[in-house]
Amino acid sequence: MAFAPTLKTWLLVLPAVAVLGVAGYRASGHGHALQDGVAVPMDVSASSVGDALAPVVPEALARRLSGVERSTALPSGLPLDIRADIEGETDLFAYAQRLRVQADNGNHEARWMLSRVYDYCAQYAVDPGGYRLDNNVLAGLGLSAAPAMVQARERVAQRCGGFVPGDKLGPALVIGERRRAAQEGNLAAEASLLAEGEPLQDSEQYRRELVQRVQASRDPEAYMALAPAMGLRAAGDKAMTGMIAGEQLSELAWRVAACELGLPCGADSVLVNSYCANGGICSQGGTQDFRDFVYDAAVSRQGAGKMKEWIKRLIGTGAGR
Repeated sequence: MAFAPTLKTWLLVLPAVAVLGVAGYRASGHGHALQDGVAVPMDVSASSVGDALAPVVPEALARRLSGVERSTALPSGLPLDIRADIEGETDLFAYAQRLRVQADNGNHEARWMLSRVYDYCAQYAVDPGGYRLDNNVLAGLGLSAAPAMVQARERVAQRCGGFVPGDKLGPALVIGERRRAAQEGNLAAEASLLAEGEPLQDSEQYRRELVQRVQASRDPEAYMALAPAMGLRAAGDKAMTGMIAGEQLSELAWRVAACELGLPCGADSVLVNSYCANGGICSQGGTQDFRDFVYDAAVSRQGAGKMKEWIKRLIGTGAGR
């Protein structure tokens, strides 16, 4: 999805990831797999993760049943900043229910955020038991780097514990919600569809004007959603001539610009958690925010100046026009 890891892998320990994938498949009997391009995270101090690995499915089902019983009492309103709860809410299933009420009443911002919750929770929800078994395998590899990824994945499991396989979270549902949100006028959703290769329109003029609308909006969600479309995928696209596009660093520039414009990018943010849990791209110390992590691990000294100049253009007026 548009928010899923697409950065280059900075430290590759691919044999360990292959072991994780095969062991998880054989141990659970399930056919799920980790995302393509996953790398084992950077080195962290070892810590105990066993207490967090208890079976989750009975708890999830119980929560689902209790949710049905209290469904009529669910609040129909959300905070004025609909986006805020995705960062702090510990029960994303309940948050999604509240978003669904708003989305069904025509709130395209709520529908966009609903798609983000589905995207964040999908890898867990498709197979909660297998997800935990994969965590056990990863923890059992004995790698000093493994605890960071396990901890990040456990945070996903804890926050997404109300979802079950029957919810059918996955790309089809996420893109479907984003398409509806885009058609209703949500710019971030529209940008994400371009990044997914499924734009509302497929013409050079539309693509260029969409990028210009995103820049004019200064909406950090839209910047982050658009970022994958502005990296290497944009190379050779005439619609992007003169824009910050077509290079690996250009995608990063759009992402960091989103942080500069106010998207939560701290060490505990959904963004950083998703990179570590779903892509194995984890901060060495566990305390770096996304911006510091990018400059520390993904940008050369020679490229840092170029990045900073691009970001100034992206968050300034008239950028890329």
